Amino acid sequence: MDLDPKTCAFLFPGQGSQTLGMGLSLAKSYPIAREVYLESDDILEIPLSQLSWEGPESALNDTINTQPALLVHSIASLRVFQEIFPGFEPVFVAGHSMGQISALVAAGSLSFQDALRLVRKRGELMKAAGEQSPGGMAAIMGLEIDTLEKICKSASIGGDIVQIANDNCPGQVVISGSSSALERSLEMASKAGARRSVVLAVSIPAHSHLMIPAQNEFNQAVGKLPIDDPTISIISNVSAIPMLEKEMIRAELQAQLTQRIRWTESIQFMLDSGISTFFEIGTGSVLLGLLKRIGQGAKGYPLGTNVNFENILTAM
Repeated sequence: MDLDPKTCAFLFPGQGSQTLGMGLSLAKSYPIAREVYLESDDILEIPLSQLSWEGPESALNDTINTQPALLVHSIASLRVFQEIFPGFEPVFVAGHSMGQISALVAAGSLSFQDALRLVRKRGELMKAAGEQSPGGMAAIMGLEIDTLEKICKSASIGGDIVQIANDNCPGQVVISGSSSALERSLEMASKAGARRSVVLAVSIPAHSHLMIPAQNEFNQAVGKLPIDDPTISIISNVSAIPMLEKEMIRAELQAQLTQRIRWTESIQFMLDSGISTFFEIGTGSVLLGLLKRIGQGAKGYPLGTNVNFENILTAM
């Protein structure tokens, strides 16, 4: 493997990628990764490392813990990469939903400490909004996004809404909304020829207007956040183009709470810009699975375990 930073991008996973034991092998093998975990425990004043490695799984899957746990694993993985390959900078970084905050750390726009506190706050506010406006999310396979937009519009009645949350890859779109509107959408999608529909194991209608109760307080938190201009181009979830200035990033963080994630367009932008190698930094390889559906021939490598790093070093 020839690592050329001019053709590389880093991807950072979001909620849904978490698994019990995430980051443990990395922390055992690399002191710099363990330091990130110890620092996170001190910053949040909770045993986040223990939750990540030992559970209980129900606590790890609580969004107030899931979001910081994913960020910590991503940054621990990033620090290991930077230690092994000093000075290596990809052309782009991008994060899926909450993963965008991990990407902001990689781009030099947020400190790890501020990012960790922000995702904890984000999780708390999203959980509270979900309790106030219950709902869920579902992945629809086999329908065009234009068709699903029409279905969501038809299934939304008054404040009982559903909308597209994530355009993950061709043939896979996630919708989000109230339980009843979601149910209507699934029925309509089936009649429209959807190949498969899967209700996701989340109780929060993320990236929908049902998150509006969290918006004001989240806007205040983001408004106070020290943000720097990025040193690496970071791709927007909302517009799928690079964010070049800190005020663009601030607006993005605020908008992303209720707007869709344009992941297909984000990956396509990077492919069109000459990127051929993608590293998923952190937990799992969900984003690499989506990459295969978007960019035929693009190379993808997970970097979240000691074995992942051993494989990269062996390949070189």
